[in-house]
Amino acid sequence: MPGRGDEVKGSIKETAGKVTGNERLQAEGKADKAAGKAARETAGAGNQAGGGLKKAAGKVTGNEQMQAEGEAQRLKGKAQSAG
Repeated sequence: MPGRGDEVKGSIKETAGKVTGNERLQAEGKADKAAGKAARETAGAGNQAGGGLKKAAGKVTGNEQMQAEGEAQRLKGKAQSAG
């Protein structure tokens, strides 16, 4: 999942910075965490939008498989955005 690794790395760096009193490391950790969250939420929003379009196209054309695939993609995006 995009960004998840940066969120975890950021949390570890932030915690290490707090424990050691290293404000720079703590700030870097916060920045990494924020960047990872933004990447994850962006990917999730893209999947939600793409899935919604695919589902709608399937509905218009009467293609039930396309509708189901679109809904699955939309739900995947929703889960990505939620974290």
